[in-house]
Amino acid sequence: MNDLSSPRSSAPSLTRDLVHITRAKPISGADMEAVALFTLDALANSIAGRNSEPGRILSEWYGGNAANTVPDAGRVAFLLGGLCHILETDDLHRESVVHPGCVVVPAAFALAEKHGHGGRALLTAILHGFEAATRIGMAVGPAHYRIWHNTATCGPFGAALAAASLLDLEDEAAVHALGNAGSQSSGLWQFLDTGAMTKHLHAGHAAEAGVRAAELAALGFTGPPQILEGEKGFFRATCPDADPEAVTRDPQAPWQLTRTSIKPWPSCRHTHPTIDAGEELQARLRADKVGIDAIDEIEVETYQAALDVCDRPVATSDYEAKFSLQHSIAAALIYPQVNFDAFGDKARSACAPLAARVKVKRAEPWASAYPVSWGGRVTVRLASGAEYAAERTNAKGDPEAPLSREDMIAKAKMLLSHGKAGDPDRLVDAILGLADGGEIPRLDLY
Repeated sequence: MNDLSSPRSSAPSLTRDLVHITRAKPISGADMEAVALFTLDALANSIAGRNSEPGRILSEWYGGNAANTVPDAGRVAFLLGGLCHILETDDLHRESVVHPGCVVVPAAFALAEKHGHGGRALLTAILHGFEAATRIGMAVGPAHYRIWHNTATCGPFGAALAAASLLDLEDEAAVHALGNAGSQSSGLWQFLDTGAMTKHLHAGHAAEAGVRAAELAALGFTGPPQILEGEKGFFRATCPDADPEAVTRDPQAPWQLTRTSIKPWPSCRHTHPTIDAGEELQARLRADKVGIDAIDEIEVETYQAALDVCDRPVATSDYEAKFSLQHSIAAALIYPQVNFDAFGDKARSACAPLAARVKVKRAEPWASAYPVSWGGRVTVRLASGAEYAAERTNAKGDPEAPLSREDMIAKAKMLLSHGKAGDPDRLVDAILGLADGGEIPRLDLY
């Protein structure tokens, strides 16, 4: 049913090559354990996301389903994807600047639940989806990210390949799914100007687009095999400095999921090197009995993308605070823990005087190291003339500074509690049990 062919099906195609190298890649037991942890992180974020104003709106939109009906997989994927991206605690792949978990996991979970797949099939599909979204993300080039939100534009490809795995599509049908997913690729950064809720729509749409594209491909619906490199394709339309070879470069590399970072703090990942350094500086200042009032100036040196997205001297909402280097370093220096409360109304008022003393700038070596490394340096200058400085080549949660298994489980339980999940321990055990072939648990979100 899904063995599609056409007169031009043998023409060169980057998406065809991507399907081939992804499906040929071996999966180890360690890979399965890693993807189970990333699945736990994404689903915990979806559950936590409902405890927010955007989450309540998304849940109201979804509405629910009548008893004894099978939920629509695309609609479920949209809900889970949108919820997952709300609290700014979902994963991030640095080289592609894509949040793959909030797109791929919802798409795969929705289809696996609908068709009754077991845990290993679900986790395999998620590995495939992460690979597609991030490899295409690594190819789009830095100019794309200045206008386009990579998670929204590259995510549909990842959702489509994950869905193709669960629908058991032949290679050529998977290529058609990727072609039609790519034609639905979109997502602009304009929402940052007002802190609009659009970013959550990006993740939900990308997840749903991939599901729809794969479901249609299973029925014989064709798509363009040259969607990436074609004269009227994705790269030509949106990527002035694309690197098409990155899609298939180093096919024997470890799974890109294992190169993906997990967020320890609920804010834009571009703020995390600053927060990480700030927590160290707070401890040193406290040890020397130096109070916040003694700080004359704070300098944050980082890479250009962090300034493009997070140079926000005044944050007027929780969301703006999560995209503010100035607020983030102030919070890291003032509060014992940078958690959800550190971005609320009271925290913004408390941090505002210190945030006003923060200067941000592009500086080396972090500017040139990006996006392979996301780092920075924070210098605290006191009125006395003394200075304290800390820098990070990589932030906490990166593959070079990973969270432990115990840390990831603790984070998931915190998110599940925030989302008022009924039995967090049961859900954690069930999701981690997917690596051993366990059954897919009910989330009770729809």
